[in-house]
Amino acid sequence: QVQLVESGGGLVQPGGSLTLACAASGFTFSDYAMSWYRQTPGTERDLVAEIPRTGTNAIYVESVRGRFTIARDNGKNRVYLQMNNLKPEDTAVYYCHMGRIGINGWDDFWGQGTQVTVSS
Repeated sequence: QVQLVESGGGLVQPGGSLTLACAASGFTFSDYAMSWYRQTPGTERDLVAEIPRTGTNAIYVESVRGRFTIARDNGKNRVYLQMNNLKPEDTAVYYCHMGRIGINGWDDFWGQGTQVTVSS
């Protein structure tokens, strides 16, 4: 079955950097776009960045553009989120995501999430 396992979260000071990683298994990784979402308590889970299966032309939410970089390694079945110049408002649980058409419509797959806290 599809499994997505995030790692790399933690506590970092404003202006610092973190790299999140997501290890994927149970599907042909190179066939699907991958994305990172984030969520804070009481809010919707929001898209942060998405990378197509080819790795080119990634998209970013405006608030992270120029600070975050999404990348993938199709040989290792991994997707990464490099986060630089972190701000307190980046504090959230970050989720790895894959979506695809299933038997009953669209299926969303999520990792367990990794906490990122930006604080001095």
